[in-house]
Amino acid sequence: MKSVFIKRLFWILLLLPLMLQAREYKEGVEYIKLVTPLPTQNADKIEVQEFFWYGCPHCFQLEPKLAAWVKNKPARVEFVRTPAPLNPGWMVHTKTFYALEAMGRGDEFHVDLFNAMHVARIKLHTPEAIADFLAQKGVDKNKFIETFNSFAVNMRARKSEQLGNQYKITGVPALTVNGKYLINTNQAGGFDEALNILNYLVNKEMAGN
Repeated sequence: MKSVFIKRLFWILLLLPLMLQAREYKEGVEYIKLVTPLPTQNADKIEVQEFFWYGCPHCFQLEPKLAAWVKNKPARVEFVRTPAPLNPGWMVHTKTFYALEAMGRGDEFHVDLFNAMHVARIKLHTPEAIADFLAQKGVDKNKFIETFNSFAVNMRARKSEQLGNQYKITGVPALTVNGKYLINTNQAGGFDEALNILNYLVNKEMAGN
């Protein structure tokens, strides 16, 4: 009896990855398909976009899992981070993201900002507080404030807000695939399942479906 059980368990474990890969996800249940697809930044790539907010605890929890996914993504996939100012209080962090990106230091402080807010519990709710925090890490405070208030950064922040509205995003983190599909992590059933759905939709796009 014991040997039969062990054999069955062996085959279940062996076939489990294939069973998971073959799973079909339902449109309107685990993900949303847009009625009208939105343009992406590079038509030659399959674009995966993350909408996030530095103050969001779920975005903070997703970050290491998503970073691992990005590290192993297919070459045809282009990953884009987009800060989502879903309410006026979030705009300061949206502009921070674009200011650092404009200064050529976007990726450098992405995790630091999450850790500052969610681990160290530093209150980064104003441009001045954020500038002081970044100055401790070698960023020119005056240059950051100047860039933060620039026309270019304000325009990018507004475009980010408009894009979130076009996708009808009501919460973060949210993932989009090639301007066609929206994955809400709550609707998906958690971060791991959201990434499984992401893989499913990316493969769907790569197959031309």
